[in-house]
Order: sequence, then C-alpha cells, then structure tokens
Amino acid sequence: MLFFLVLSFWAPAVLISGQVWPLNSTPRKTVTLSNRGHVFQEEGVWNYTTMLLMEDEGVLILGAREAIFALDLNNITHKKAMVKWSVTSEMQRNCIFKGKTQTECHNYIRILHKMSSDTMFVCGTNAFNPTCDIMSYKDGKLTLEGKQEDGRGMCPFDPFQRCASEFVDGQLYSATSSNFFGSEPIVLRNLNGTIRTDYMTSWLNKPNFIGMKHVAEGDDNPEGDDDKIYLFFNERPVEYDACTKMEVSMVARVCKGDVGGKEILEQKWTSFLKTRLDCPELQTRLPLLLQDVFLFCPDTWKTCMFYGVFTPEGEMPEYSAVCAYSIQDIRDVFSKGRFKAQYIHHSFERWVTYKGPVPDPRPGACINSKTREKGFSMSLDLPDETLQFIQDHPLMDEAVKPSEQPLLVKKGAVFTRIVVASTTALDGSSHQVMFIGTASGSVLKAVNYDGVMVIIEEVQLFKQSDPVKILQLSVTLGQLYAGSEEATVQMPLSTCDHYASCMDCVLARDPYCGWDLSAERCIAINTIHPDTHSEIVQSLRDGNAARCPAVESTTIIKTFYPGNEVMLLCQPGSNLARVQWSVNNHAIQNTNKYHIHHNNLLILNASDSDAGFYTCTTVESSNGKDYVIQNATYELRLGNIMEHPSVQPQVQDQQKSLLALKILVIIPTLMLLALVVWNVYKGHFAIQRCLEKAEESPQSVSDYEEIQL
Repeated sequence: MLFFLVLSFWAPAVLISGQVWPLNSTPRKTVTLSNRGHVFQEEGVWNYTTMLLMEDEGVLILGAREAIFALDLNNITHKKAMVKWSVTSEMQRNCIFKGKTQTECHNYIRILHKMSSDTMFVCGTNAFNPTCDIMSYKDGKLTLEGKQEDGRGMCPFDPFQRCASEFVDGQLYSATSSNFFGSEPIVLRNLNGTIRTDYMTSWLNKPNFIGMKHVAEGDDNPEGDDDKIYLFFNERPVEYDACTKMEVSMVARVCKGDVGGKEILEQKWTSFLKTRLDCPELQTRLPLLLQDVFLFCPDTWKTCMFYGVFTPEGEMPEYSAVCAYSIQDIRDVFSKGRFKAQYIHHSFERWVTYKGPVPDPRPGACINSKTREKGFSMSLDLPDETLQFIQDHPLMDEAVKPSEQPLLVKKGAVFTRIVVASTTALDGSSHQVMFIGTASGSVLKAVNYDGVMVIIEEVQLFKQSDPVKILQLSVTLGQLYAGSEEATVQMPLSTCDHYASCMDCVLARDPYCGWDLSAERCIAINTIHPDTHSEIVQSLRDGNAARCPAVESTTIIKTFYPGNEVMLLCQPGSNLARVQWSVNNHAIQNTNKYHIHHNNLLILNASDSDAGFYTCTTVESSNGKDYVIQNATYELRLGNIMEHPSVQPQVQDQQKSLLALKILVIIPTLMLLALVVWNVYKGHFAIQRCLEKAEESPQSVSDYEEIQL
C-alpha cells in the first residue's frame, strides 16, 4: 500500500503529458575507436577517473590509483610526467584490519583542482585516511610538495563512494562523508574558514553526491546578488515513510558569501536550500535518478543550462534519459517558491506545504542589494527568526522541471556521464552536441534539432564491461577525454573524413561536417572559407541530400557452382538504412530459395537458373524522403564444375595417382630393358652363344643334314 501511495505522490510530476516520446533512438552509426583517437594505459595502474585540463600548459592531469600523470593534451599517449602517491605497508595493514579489502586500501586520487597556473590541490583516499596535498607542474615535472593535511570532509574515505567538489576563489567546496563508515554526509567549504551543513536528516538524508557547479550569478546582476554553488545528488526523501527505500534526485544551493550565523547556525550554511529535480519519463512510474550533470553556459550566467543524465533505480534499468534545466527556473524555485514544513502528530510525522508567514529577510536567500538596504550586510547579521526558519525548513515544496520534455529517452542503454559542446553550423546557427557515456563503455554523440533527437553515432571506447566513469571536454582543441577503470581515451569531437560519400555526410546531420562538392570529400565546417560556402552541402534540421550527386553503382563478379550455397554481402553503413535486394530488376523476398539475414542474401542450393545480376540497394529516409546511399551489384556466373574448388582437388589427386602408376610401370620396364641390353652385350644369353658356335662349326650342321637325308 505504501508503494502505491509513493507512486501517487509522484504521478503529477511524472505524468505531465499524454505524449509518448520515441524510445528507440538508434545511433546512425556504430563504430569502434580504431584510428580515431588515442588510448593511454600504464602497467599496474587502475581507476583513471579524476581529470584536470590545464590547457595553458598543454597537459591533461590524470588521477588514478596511487599515481598522477601529466599527459600531452594533443596526444595522451605521450606521458610528460608522473608522480607516485602510494600508501605505506603499515597503513594498508591497518586498513585491512579495520575490515576493508586490499583493493579498497590503496590511495585513489579523487580531488584534483587548479589553484594557480602551475599548482594544484589534490586529495586521495589514502587507505581510508583521506589526505590532501599541494602539487606543482613545472619544467615538465609533477611534484607533490609534501604539505599534507587531513582530508576529512574534503575527500571520501571510501574510494568507490561518489563525491563532488569545486575550487572557487581559493576555497574548496566539497560534498562527501566525513567519517570512516560513510554515515555522516557533509557539504563543506574549507581551507579558509569552515562552513558546513547541519547533521540533520532534513538537510541530508543518506545522499549519493553527483556533481557540484559554480555559477557566477553576481556578475552583472541588477539585484546585487551573490555567486551560487549548486549541488546535485540523490537521496532518500524525508517526506516519505521511513520504511520506503526509494530515492529521488535533488538540487541544492548555497551562496558563496555565506559565512554562517552568529549564534544559530554558527559556522553552518544559512543559505542551504534543496528541492526535487524531476525528469519525467512516461514509460516508468518510478522517478529517474541523476547520474551526472554538466553546466553549459553559451553566453552569460543567465543563459546557463544544466544537462543531466538519468536512469531508473535498480540493477537493470531499462531506460535512460537526458533532461535540461535553465538556471532561471532553478533560481525561481529557491527565491519565490514555497517551503515544506515538518508536521508531527503523536508518533506520525510527515512533511507538508508550509502556508504560514515567511520571515524577512527571506530565509535561505543570499545577501543582495535589498538585504543590505535593510542593514544586513552579511549572513552574520541575519535575525534569529530567519536563521531558525531555514534551519527547520531547508526543503522546498515545488520541484524543478526540465525546460522541455526529455531531450532523449533511450531504451536498453545505461547513461553514466555527459558533456555538452557548442558548434556553429554552415548557416550560422548554433547547436549543442551532447556526448553521453554509457555503462557499456561507449559514447553517444547526439544533437536535438527542434525537438527531434539525432544520435549521430555511438563510438565504442572501452570494453563493454568497462563503464565510462568520467568525461572531460576541451573546446579549444576539439577533443573529448574519457576515463574508465582500465584506461583513458582521447577522441576528436568531429571526424568528418570517416563519411565516405555525399549522402553519408549530409544524412549524418553532423553539425561539425559538410560535403565539399568540388573536392568530393566531407570536411570540417570550421575550416571552410566564407567564399566557398556555396560549394558545401549541409542540411541539419531537414537532412536534405538533394544536392548530392547520385550514388554510383559498383559491380562485383562472383562465380558459383550448382548445388552450393551462395552468400552475397551488403553492409549499409548506417543503422537507419534499410536494404532492398533484387535479381535482374525483380525484388527479392524471403522464400525457400532466398533468405535475407542481417542485410545479406543467402541463396540455397544454387542452380544454373540462379545466374544473373543481384543488386543490393541501401535506402535511408530523411524528413519523408528516401535517398539511395549505396548501390552494389553482383554478377553471378555459373562456373565449370571441373574448376570448382571442391572438384579440382579430386581431379588433381586422380592425375597424381595415374602419374604415379605410370612411373611405377615405366621405371621397371626401363630397368628390364637396360638389363636385357646389358646381358646381350656381355653375351650372357644362350641365343648369342649358339650363334657364335654355329659360326665356329659349320661342318657339324652339314653332318646333321646328311644324317637326315
């Protein structure tokens, strides 16, 4: 019964529309990394899951298990520097003694932030004894400066527990657990004065931290507002019954200038507010859980969007989704929305919409121009009434909704990470390209054109058992960097030269690419001179390939032999294309004679009547029009049975046997003849001796004749 009550609570948030969004968003191409990118692995090193781009230095700082690398941003296989940060044998023994496994009792690098042009702040789990240090990259060398400090509250104890952090204006903001058992979640600002969350389940209730983002809302703000730190996480909602195990996605925020209260909330956040983050997906009534978030700001902070990837709770999630949220929608919920209040009656406890008066200044708000006019210049000045209210009411009543329906809903995929890049098309329009990591080790490259999702390709980066754990984007270099448990990969955002024809290039609807009619190749749009635009074909929203020349047919001669099976191959080059087979211009359907399997044609028990011309035509539809993207013809010829590969060995064997027989006859014959000649020559035969005696004794013959007479 409780389960259905929970579902009914969520129904208004989930069933917001009668529309069912397409689920089978199929990637147009499925490819491997091949020669597209670079792979970095170090013998004996695992867990390549922490990255920092230092584009000024031209290096990717990569944190792994007990090792930190400086890799060339242009080619990560070039290792410029490396530093080891291992745990001692004694620390590892103590860790194992406390009940942890040997795998857990290493130093996993989890926090890595840039402090200045050549120094970084780095933290590791250090065998469940989190420790932080300062690291420098100078003269091509990585150096840990040995300024180690306790990393509790900044870095997790458990290497496999999610955490989040940001480094802003010399201060570290972190969200992790502050104890060995992982049971004390905390959102902390450290280094220069500590401000943290309160240890109350209404603030944080068994959260799983996902991401933290800094938004400079104080820049050019007419209200004189402050910068914000936004935190994204999943947690067990306090408004449900304690027996309910369901989690929901949440977004919280604090103000950068928050220094805590004077007595109430001393050294604690006075601006911590949180609310649900909805990503409605009609195929399941369970709420989707956030897996990763990316902050995309094309212009000023007012244009910022948060892109999140979501999956249902459970071991085998059936669907994944991408939702986007505007910064203004989140601001409105926190600054204008109603609060929730805890209602307790006897032993019954629940959270309901608060309808009473709200103190002034508004609880949870940052210090802005209006607050200063009232005499409150910092959070220490806020009245007790405001501070007490926010301590008891950190949860907002209204959930944050996506700016539109989910951008992508895909069946049979588990999304893990996301980054978003912006690129300008040939017509000057701007498009956001999403790169989505999956649990099967691949990355989806996808664009949403006016509500129509196009997955340009799926690139397999790692083994299917090796999920994508981190994605980092270098817009300057046009490169994507991905990390997993076993390796790190570098992949270009665009690979236009992999499109083989004009049809292939245009129908891909890749905003990075266009077909050059004069050069007859697919080229990067950002390399095109404005004067040559007329020679370039690109159609992103419509996928109109009418300007492309007709696809030329290729003919392949294939010999067959009666009674055999004949396989004719056809590779469409696009997962969205359909294959049509014909023989002598007549369409082929599946029969006892013909079988079309995985686009290939199988001819069973071929006979001389099967000779002819077989055509494989690959057709792809775009915006209601069909385009032929490939046309291959097989000329099937009947072969001479004596030339059949299975017959020729038999004939050859017979010929060899006959030759051997002839040799066996001829050689003894020649030997016998030679022997006869030799004996004749030596006078060994009787006939020779008789002739010789006849010549020597002619009288004896005459005597014989006389006797006869």
